[in-house]
Amino acid sequence: MKKNVILLLFVIAALPMMAQKGQTDVELANQYFGSGDFAKAAVYFDKYYAQDPFTAYPPYLKCLLAIKDYDKSEKLIKRQIKKFPNDLTVKVDLASLYDITNQPDKSKKITNDLIKNLPADVNQVNMLANAYSQKLDFDMALQVLLQGRKILKGVYPFGFELADVYAQQGKSTEMINEYLDMILFSGGYLGNVQTILQNKLSNDLSGNLSELLRTSLLRRIQKNPDEIEYSELLYWLFIQEKDFESAFIQARGIDKRLNETGERVLSLGKLCQNNEDYSAAEKCYQYVVEKGPTSPLYITAKMELINSINAKITSGGNYTQADLTKLEQDYEKTLNEIGRTSATSPLIRGYAHLKAFYLHKSDDAIDLLLEAIDIPQIDPSFKAECKLELGDIYVFTGEVWEAALLYGQVDKDFKNDALGRDAKFRNARLSYYIGEFDWAREQLNVLKAATSQLTSNDAISLSLLIMDNTNLDTNTTTLLIFSRAELLSYQNKDSFALLTIDTLLHDFPNHMLTDEAWYKKGLIYKKTGQYEKALPFFADIVEKYGEDILADDALYNEADIYENNLHNKEKAKELYETLLTKYPGSLYVVEARKRFRSLRGDKLN
Repeated sequence: MKKNVILLLFVIAALPMMAQKGQTDVELANQYFGSGDFAKAAVYFDKYYAQDPFTAYPPYLKCLLAIKDYDKSEKLIKRQIKKFPNDLTVKVDLASLYDITNQPDKSKKITNDLIKNLPADVNQVNMLANAYSQKLDFDMALQVLLQGRKILKGVYPFGFELADVYAQQGKSTEMINEYLDMILFSGGYLGNVQTILQNKLSNDLSGNLSELLRTSLLRRIQKNPDEIEYSELLYWLFIQEKDFESAFIQARGIDKRLNETGERVLSLGKLCQNNEDYSAAEKCYQYVVEKGPTSPLYITAKMELINSINAKITSGGNYTQADLTKLEQDYEKTLNEIGRTSATSPLIRGYAHLKAFYLHKSDDAIDLLLEAIDIPQIDPSFKAECKLELGDIYVFTGEVWEAALLYGQVDKDFKNDALGRDAKFRNARLSYYIGEFDWAREQLNVLKAATSQLTSNDAISLSLLIMDNTNLDTNTTTLLIFSRAELLSYQNKDSFALLTIDTLLHDFPNHMLTDEAWYKKGLIYKKTGQYEKALPFFADIVEKYGEDILADDALYNEADIYENNLHNKEKAKELYETLLTKYPGSLYVVEARKRFRSLRGDKLN
């Protein structure tokens, strides 16, 4: 019995060894290495080293150093040097070991020999420099790279590698100089430098790097005026900083120096316009226009100039009748000059929108759109867009059946296209305006699965509004009043829209449409430039209906007014931060975060 117990204990003790028997040396080595048992890992790496010295060497050495077996470490490194005499990084390991074991003379001798005998090979230089960088010896990494530059003069200057090391040392000036020198070495490196700097600028919250780069570039341009790449990089930097006025000056200078057609400046104008810097956009377009009618971009620039002036006037909401009249004259003058063709048809459409929705000349607008639709060889999609615009004008003038007919035509002709879905939504919205709620909801339900995020979101919002106010009560009086107010607002009859909403709020106090009514009043006041009147409605929604669907919309609009109209940056920043923390799932989160960071002073790319 006693013998059986002893035998059983022996078997149990042997089980781990038996289990290990099925594993290879490398598997066991990695297993122990991963668990931090470096002593056991070293045993198996020693066996694995005999099979594959190249692969086993790095982790084996780490194990020996971890357990402070320096004698065995030295022997291993020297064995590796004999096996791979051309691998200079192993000699760095030996020098590092001598530093650890307080043998500075031996370490220094190895280092001096490496620098003195550095081969004229780009890869070898980079590998050696990387070996020092991995050991955080950046001074030696620099020494290697500078020696490599010296012996490979004219072949490759190691500017990117040196810049990386300077960045590790926090030496921004030296880093930038290396990048700029690489452009001087070869203009083909401009794109590489831009990509690297874009990443570094986006992570530089202080903004010091951007200012340092700007100063360095200006000095370089003065010193090397013929190096166009420096001007290109400065132009690029201004765009990253959204300094569009400076970008225009730079783009204009490059255009003149290279005798370009103005395409660069025209593209910049569109970028300025997209960023709502209409002043800079107009300068860009005007510069291209001044190249004269023979310029290939003349007509495009003329059209974009009018579009920019239009956006500048109408987007603010505080325009005067004189502003609109002058804009009307500009449209007429421009179209008379460049003609009414398929190429200029977008300008005709924009002119019609101005006539209908701002100058209240609906008949003129309808004539313009019918003219555009009949232009020979006009693109079918653009023709459909003109029909949608014409339908909107008919809604504006109260000719709802004409509008429905046009929307239906586009829906039918572009059934599987975004244009068709847009037309279906407009038709559903029209049905809502005139109180046909059941039909509107049917159309909106079809659109809920639309691939266009904007159409889908609008459809969902309107569908929910109708459903919430028709499902529980067959009396749709309040929704009829509210939809009437929305139609009046759409028709720019804002004073009547406000009176209609006030009637709803007075006759049906505390109705479930109250927050919708407040929100609509806020939007109307915002649209008409009455910002102080708009704010209380948005604020009340956030305070009293904070858990409802319009709360984040109201909060975003409130922050937007403080930022862009009342110029109270601190209050705007506070409201954006509230939106980010209280409504993390809001559709406004991305834009709110960007605005919050900008107001905080972060550098955004």
